[in-house]
Amino acid sequence: MSEQNPMENNAPATDIRDIVKQAIQEYVQAEHRKTEPAYKTELQEERKRREGLEARLNQLVEENRKARALAEEADRSSQIRSELQRLGIGKVDLAFRAVKDEIVRAEDGRLLARGAEGRSMQEYLSQFVQENPELLPARIAGGSGAQSPARNAAHSGSAGIEIDKIKPGMNKEDLDRVRQEISRLASQAIRGV
Repeated sequence: MSEQNPMENNAPATDIRDIVKQAIQEYVQAEHRKTEPAYKTELQEERKRREGLEARLNQLVEENRKARALAEEADRSSQIRSELQRLGIGKVDLAFRAVKDEIVRAEDGRLLARGAEGRSMQEYLSQFVQENPELLPARIAGGSGAQSPARNAAHSGSAGIEIDKIKPGMNKEDLDRVRQEISRLASQAIRGV
């Protein structure tokens, strides 16, 4: 018998090991390829879900910022209007439109006059009222030729007509009295009395 080379004996065993190893690797790779699309799909869905949540969160943050700005503006307007009323302004809306842009909220929350360091809203509005007395109500009602309400009632000569008593089927005298009162009131309104 001839002696065999020990390398030759190991050669078939090595080949089988390599073949088995290679087959296992191919099987693992094939299984990995089969499951990989599912993982990718799941990752893409998760990414879309996360991006959707981030977009919704950003939208809510923006809505919250706008709501806070509106609430702050409403509070600022309310404080300015109440201070104008406290100062006795008769035409609050007109005065508010004139001063609203000059009053801003400081970082600490106080309302201050724009441009004037440390000048409070109350000081600014007090000075504004002093500079614009035409916004205050008149001290004496009326003027030359104005009639007092008591004098107007004495001139009318009628006790007035109650609207509840005007109805269909009134007698002729009452209906004439109603017409005269309406024409009297209309003529006063036209003359501005």
